[in-house]
Amino acid sequence: MTTTYDPENPLYLDEADVRGELTRVYDLCNGCRQCVDLCTSFPTLFEMIERRDGQDAGLMTPFEQDQVVDECFQCKLCSLDCPYTPELHERNLDFPRLMLRAGAMQWANGITPSRVRLTTWIIGHTDLLGKLAVSTGPVANRMIGVEPGSVVRKFVEKATGVSSVRLLPPFARERFSTWFDKRPTIRLTRRQAKVTVVPTCVVEYQATGVGKDLVKVYEHNGIECATTDAGCCGAPLLHSGNVEDFTKIAERNIRTLAAEIRSGTDLVVPQPTCSYILKNDYLTYVGGPDAELVAGHTFDASEYLMNIHMGADTSLETHFAGETVEEITYHAPCHLRAQNIGLASRDLMKLTGAKVEIVQQCSGNDAMWGFRSANTDIAIPIAEELGRQITEAGGDAVAGDCHLANTAIVEQTGREARHPLQIIARAYGLPEE
Repeated sequence: MTTTYDPENPLYLDEADVRGELTRVYDLCNGCRQCVDLCTSFPTLFEMIERRDGQDAGLMTPFEQDQVVDECFQCKLCSLDCPYTPELHERNLDFPRLMLRAGAMQWANGITPSRVRLTTWIIGHTDLLGKLAVSTGPVANRMIGVEPGSVVRKFVEKATGVSSVRLLPPFARERFSTWFDKRPTIRLTRRQAKVTVVPTCVVEYQATGVGKDLVKVYEHNGIECATTDAGCCGAPLLHSGNVEDFTKIAERNIRTLAAEIRSGTDLVVPQPTCSYILKNDYLTYVGGPDAELVAGHTFDASEYLMNIHMGADTSLETHFAGETVEEITYHAPCHLRAQNIGLASRDLMKLTGAKVEIVQQCSGNDAMWGFRSANTDIAIPIAEELGRQITEAGGDAVAGDCHLANTAIVEQTGREARHPLQIIARAYGLPEE
């Protein structure tokens, strides 16, 4: 049994070693039970152990161990308050990173079912999927946009493993980078900083309006914007256990983004899962000076603006002449909270004079986990609870940083959920594309 989160360790993918480590950690978690309400992985684990003589985690079968792993959707929240994390305790327990190790072991040793591998190949190669979907225009959106549960969606589920009952985010007619390249050059009257917008796949192919409003808000505040051809961060592959393909994507992106930084720019990422990957997982799975450079210069979109607002020699425009909202219900995504950078989006929206109520319920999506048909029975109740809390909170508008979580909000409530920078853009009076 080896306690390691280093993918270069020769025992990282060894099945017997991983299962020994799972036993150690499962036993610790059973004795603590602090995370019982966070997701289904922990209740499933505790129920299985309770069925064993002496509540011995070592008597769990490999199938039972893997069920706990498969139910983890990498929200990261259990690591925030865990008393045994490597930074706090010699027991060196990082549950999300152990689940990643176990998933990688399953993938490398042929334990991952072929059906899951197929779905991962389809939805994990997001740049290829995005390019095809945008180029085919309305055809792709007709396929994914038809009524959940319909015959067409059931056919798509059989072919791809993508759930037939989930609302799927549509694709844009034009890529964000295409819009950015075609727009006229903006002359800034007060240049405060320079950033490279890293749209990754979600903003590049789907939530392009988020990227457009980000650029407008930044330029309104004297922040020069560029963009990059770095693609998907690789989260769907990493969280599915395909470490080899994830590492290739990470290495390519690190080279591209490190060169951007050396040209004199910071990196701004509008989606929290992607910014988490750049700040944390690139260090773990690739490492080296360039990965450290990328991690040290990567910022969430709202985080960067609040840093400008709080800077000694910089400031944000706080005159809002456009459409403001009195009460905003704000969903704080798990991967944003896991970064321990505070709730910058909340603070940003408060500058408009809005009262902001926070909802911290997980959406259960995690890149693509919640859209897999195999996870529907677990994912839907999580999304329903998010919808219930959003509805209960009310508010004149709903905001959230994660586009996939916002899609779950629309699915469960019928209410539009916008990125906080879109709220800010309208408050400034900047036009929507």
